[in-house]
Amino acid sequence: MSPRRAGHRIALLFDGMSALGPTPDLLILDSVEAIEQALGALGHAVTRVPVDMDGRWIERLRKGRFDAAFNMCEGINGTAELESPVIGALELLGLPFTGASSLTTSLCLRKHLMNALAERAGVPVPAWALARAGGPLPAVGFPAIAKPATEDASLGVEQRSVVRSTRQLAARLRDMHALWDEVIVQRFVNGREVNVGIVGDIVLPLAEIDFGAMPEGHWRIVSYQAKWAPDSAEYIGTVPRCPAELDAALADEIRAIALAAWRAVGGEGYGRVDLRIDVAGRPWLLEVNANPDIAPDAGLARMARVAGLDYTALIGKVLEAAFARRPMLSPERWADAQRLSGVPARGPDASDVVALEG
Repeated sequence: MSPRRAGHRIALLFDGMSALGPTPDLLILDSVEAIEQALGALGHAVTRVPVDMDGRWIERLRKGRFDAAFNMCEGINGTAELESPVIGALELLGLPFTGASSLTTSLCLRKHLMNALAERAGVPVPAWALARAGGPLPAVGFPAIAKPATEDASLGVEQRSVVRSTRQLAARLRDMHALWDEVIVQRFVNGREVNVGIVGDIVLPLAEIDFGAMPEGHWRIVSYQAKWAPDSAEYIGTVPRCPAELDAALADEIRAIALAAWRAVGGEGYGRVDLRIDVAGRPWLLEVNANPDIAPDAGLARMARVAGLDYTALIGKVLEAAFARRPMLSPERWADAQRLSGVPARGPDASDVVALEG
């Protein structure tokens, strides 16, 4: 089934509890509308499917005769850990869907697991440790940064997240453990920050966060305020630039590190890898985001435009990757698995023989 042919029926999934709740998240609705328009321009028929906890959305997908799901559900009611179960439902239904698998998404949402896999693949990761409530203080050196281990969108990250001493770290962990049982503590790399966008098998032009306008005395980090509070000093002080001004050798090294990290977590569809470059010019992995913001004004779309892909073309590439994915539940899968387990091929009457012998 080719996504290039017009007329596909596409289910557009999103966090209905956040977008349609008592205090609607208008950013989600803006993205829904933009993606809907792009898919419509490509000739597809789009049905919005809000995701909530009652499960009726699964029945809508099951009965809807959809050709694919465009999944922009980054959780339910803003809870990131519920992102993976939504993808798992799509996998069980055998419906082609955009973005990464439930396994990859789960790994990326658990920063300690992602770090471990990346390190095993030879990717440079700043020293880190997992701090559990009631456990000992980790020792990774200072300055260090403390982040929730199972959140995304920079939730729980602010200026006080960066600490210079054991005393500051203990105080920060005490505050964070009141809400999060697991916190990643990592050596802070005080340098440049770059983003690598990936769509299918395409690596997009590299982008950089320009911290030049960050107020004096502020840590140069992309905090929650920097991402989501347009009137804040941190938002104004973190300006994305694309393409990043990097020499060719460093850019090649960054792309190689990003791809190695992406492959280590089984990345597919589209994603974003964030890195830091220290004062010695060495790149270090920060995050692998398996479901990055795909709004028209977000980083992935910005990088795509520099690559010559307008927003509609970007959405088309994302959908193409969904159709190209091999389904988990294919008729041939069990037969192939048995063949590779040494089971002889069975003829047309083999089932009867097996039944009689049983």
